[in-house]
Amino acid sequence: MLFLPKNKKNTYQMKTLNDFDFKNKKAIIRVDFNVPLDENFNVTDATRIEAAKPTIDAILAQGGSVILMSHLGRPKGAEEKYSLKHILKTASDILGVSVKFAENCVGEPAQTAAKDLKPGEVLLLENLRFHAEEEAGDVAFAKELASLGDIYVNDAFGTAHRAHASTTIIAQFFPTEKTFGTLLAKEIESLNKVLKNSEKPVTAVLGGSKVSSKITVIENILDKVDHMIIGGGMTFTFIKAQGGKIGESICEDDKQELALEILRLAKEKGVQVHIPVDVIAADDFSNTANTKVVDVTEIPDGWQGLDAGPKSLENFKKVILESKTILWNGPLGVFEMESFAKGTIALGDYIAEATEKGAFSLVGGGDSVAAVKQFGFEDKMSYVSTGGGAMLEMLEGKVLPGIAAILD
Repeated sequence: MLFLPKNKKNTYQMKTLNDFDFKNKKAIIRVDFNVPLDENFNVTDATRIEAAKPTIDAILAQGGSVILMSHLGRPKGAEEKYSLKHILKTASDILGVSVKFAENCVGEPAQTAAKDLKPGEVLLLENLRFHAEEEAGDVAFAKELASLGDIYVNDAFGTAHRAHASTTIIAQFFPTEKTFGTLLAKEIESLNKVLKNSEKPVTAVLGGSKVSSKITVIENILDKVDHMIIGGGMTFTFIKAQGGKIGESICEDDKQELALEILRLAKEKGVQVHIPVDVIAADDFSNTANTKVVDVTEIPDGWQGLDAGPKSLENFKKVILESKTILWNGPLGVFEMESFAKGTIALGDYIAEATEKGAFSLVGGGDSVAAVKQFGFEDKMSYVSTGGGAMLEMLEGKVLPGIAAILD
């Protein structure tokens, strides 16, 4: 079952690459090649290019050709440092094909390069965001992009929540010849496994610093989960709201009533909320600070909680290992500092163990994904989402415009 626009029936069957014959066809694919580059324009993390490879390989294997379009960074006009030509070598190495390059994504360079493209070949268009029309969702710009290909494929989950020309508007020019790529289809299926077709018990681990950034997620998933683990800086807004002493810990004072309302709603819906009972407190926000384990409701003045404590982790372990479906969104502590990474690492170990025993685990959100990669958990989770903002919006129950456009 998919996340569908409200006027759609939930019986809609998602079209996949297998529903199309790409032989002698040009597939124009929206990919997310917004990869980090160093000062010498070398790609430092090619994960997003690797993630698009299955879709590209499948189309080439059928005898089709591929036109790739993406953005890179936030350029103001055509800026050399944001040119996608810098990723050509890396893309060619990963795809095993000498990727051709068009010096513009529209106009004569793009039209000629697309026209000359032969089956089995790959063409990368220049940065879409060199044109303001991309982010503006300009129809004429989208139509010009559409004219380059025969079938439209959206495989860019990270930008599916934006109604940009290449992610959403372009789809109207392919009434029937449009589909999700392998990556985007997998993202949708994985989120549906958590939110719609989950095996119980379902546990959501929500970390990070602010309740305010997760409130709509919490509201949407309360009807779908059995357990909710609260961690990270959010902890202290809940603790202070219940009368605890949190020292200098981060807290959203104006969200205390909201925290109490969440706890009330969770109780009403039969959701068990698990909040740390102890924390690793520090006398400074520093890796070399003095630390001690303290009760989460008794953090001394001048000290701040920066990671979950040992009793909390034991409690969380029991919940995780009994779960059949696990959503992890946000770390338990300031994992970027070694002194406060133990909680997040332990959580990763518990989820990895549960996954090995048959649970379905979905990790999403920038910090969680960063932690999973940093501590080597990537291959131990069922699925690691590639889209931070897009995943959060889906968790909030929103229909993403890039997805709705394919289903329309």
